[in-house]
Amino acid sequence: MTTPNRSELLFVYDAQDCNPNGNPIGDNRPRRDPDTGQGIITDVRLKRYLRDQLLDDGFDIYVKKVDGESKTRTTLIKDLLEELGDADDIEELEDLGSKFLEAATDVRYFGATLSFEASDDEADEAFRTALNREFPSHYQGPVQFLPSKSLNKVEENEEYDSLTSVISTGEENRQGGFDLDDKRIKYGIFPFWGLVDNNGAESTQLTQSDVERLDTLCWRALKNQTTSRSKLGQEPRLYIRVEYEEGNYHIGGLHDLLELSSESDESLRSVKDVVVDATELVSALDHAADRIETVHIVGDDRLTLEVDDEMIQGDELSSYLADSGHDVHEIDVLEERDLAA
Repeated sequence: MTTPNRSELLFVYDAQDCNPNGNPIGDNRPRRDPDTGQGIITDVRLKRYLRDQLLDDGFDIYVKKVDGESKTRTTLIKDLLEELGDADDIEELEDLGSKFLEAATDVRYFGATLSFEASDDEADEAFRTALNREFPSHYQGPVQFLPSKSLNKVEENEEYDSLTSVISTGEENRQGGFDLDDKRIKYGIFPFWGLVDNNGAESTQLTQSDVERLDTLCWRALKNQTTSRSKLGQEPRLYIRVEYEEGNYHIGGLHDLLELSSESDESLRSVKDVVVDATELVSALDHAADRIETVHIVGDDRLTLEVDDEMIQGDELSSYLADSGHDVHEIDVLEERDLAA
């Protein structure tokens, strides 16, 4: 297996009139930094979108619900590897770790914990003991994202907070209501930074095809996995994968190289109000050009970027970088979706 080169990821998406990541211990209110007022979306939330999209694309995953319910790790691995029934099957099956990683697409990307739970049942305990003997306690995922803080301060939309829905409540079709407890932000734009670690790729058998799949997976996950009532209103705006030459170099912290331009409206309510200053980002890419193999990129034409006082749209950044001398791969999300299957 050829180990993929190191890649650095920048994925920007926004959220309008929705709850992009509720905090279950905070009355499910949208997550916010109490000191800065910035919105927060965790890496766990983003990975859930990516896992669900992998499932929809026909790839099996390890971290999932079975029959609509959360299950133990023992049940999850049995669901993934149907040939495993008892401890004897574990002993007889060759290359069990490789078969697991081949089937568990999400583990190749993000890793997983594989310390299996104890059981009072003798057969189940024997099975668990055999699993723990065969597998490491965890796989360290070579693809990781930092949680994202919005470029802007977010405001909670109080108008949505206590919506009441009227429903039929009885044989006489009398009308009743219930509190939807609807907590949403007005608008936030969120840059995620991620890394594909070439050194960790071998341990989970991450392939070059897996890495290339990210180039459409992230975009499509935001399009397809945010259609529920509270999540609708999120859109991908910019995706960049900086693929480096051989070695362990990466720029680092690409999300910190974006900021809101002074040309942005003071109160952001939609992408129309946003201008993102990408001057530092482009400068950093230019400075590291001799270490970069290819810049893989897709941008939304509704996002306005500012680079050295010049205004361009998100879908024009690829041409801008190409004109600066970078080898650019402009991603066609729909066409390349099938190639990465």
